[in-house]
Amino acid sequence: MAKMYHKEKSIQIKSSASALYNNLSVLRIAPRCLTYFTAVHANVVNMVSASWDGLNYSHRQLQAKEGNVATSSSLIMQAAWCVLPPRDLLVLTSQKGIQMYESDGSIMVYWHALDTPETPTAKAVFARGIAAVREKYICVGVSSGSVLVFDIPCKGSNITLSEVLEEHKEAITDMASECSGSSECIADLVSADDSGLLCVWKAGEDFQLLNKIPGFDTSCSSVKLWKGTVIAGYGTGQIRLYEAVTAILHAEVNAHARWIYSVDIAPFTGLLLSAAEDSWVRVWHLSLTPETNSVEVMPFTHILYMSIESWGLQNILFIKTHCNNQK
Repeated sequence: MAKMYHKEKSIQIKSSASALYNNLSVLRIAPRCLTYFTAVHANVVNMVSASWDGLNYSHRQLQAKEGNVATSSSLIMQAAWCVLPPRDLLVLTSQKGIQMYESDGSIMVYWHALDTPETPTAKAVFARGIAAVREKYICVGVSSGSVLVFDIPCKGSNITLSEVLEEHKEAITDMASECSGSSECIADLVSADDSGLLCVWKAGEDFQLLNKIPGFDTSCSSVKLWKGTVIAGYGTGQIRLYEAVTAILHAEVNAHARWIYSVDIAPFTGLLLSAAEDSWVRVWHLSLTPETNSVEVMPFTHILYMSIESWGLQNILFIKTHCNNQK
């Protein structure tokens, strides 16, 4: 069998990446033959745009802001591109609020401040978990457990907070929208929190809760939604696959020896990546059997597992340049 993946030229960023969940985002700009990469370090977002031939690179750094204040010392929790049919936005979440930028990071188009208590409390305040949903929504989680739903116009800065979803009681860790592109899937969004609770949602003018999947007090650090199947990575090192609408557990895999920091799936092939504190990247193959309503998870033997010695690996993603070629 032909080799499906190969190592390309490394890309250097301006500083290291913080040990945060899902701390890597990628945006492919086909008309310009560019790929954008971004990772968070403390209160800075490091951006790199790389040409597809690997010859040209451009760097930019963004800092957390508070409204019209130029910079802030608040820590950034996550940065991710949200791809909607009319436009792409770069979303930053921090201890102070939520920033939305044009995709190249040049212009901030929206700022949403988090509610902070007047007196210090033992519970931290921050935003974390970002997902683009359907044609016009961006959902962002916060430490209170709320999920903020923003209505995004086709252009301009008239972004509005349209709804607040209140089913979680613990801090949101991650969110994901249906990535397969199938119109047959009922569920549009899954949200996860520090207790491991998963909430499955149907998007619309009013978001509808379809199901709640308990987590048994084990944090779910990374989640994906693929062809109606919830793929969840946990602090135990396990990966669990649930049917989104019925909450049926299809599979449970002891994937890693330590805390999982990120999972990602190639929607056209069912290849699943997982990375964890044990410094291993593992590749799995998911196969759906509609006749029996079952999902099978197998190690993908055509790609060797990789170990990064002496440091945990937090950040992995399939890049769509590669995914789309894996028919």
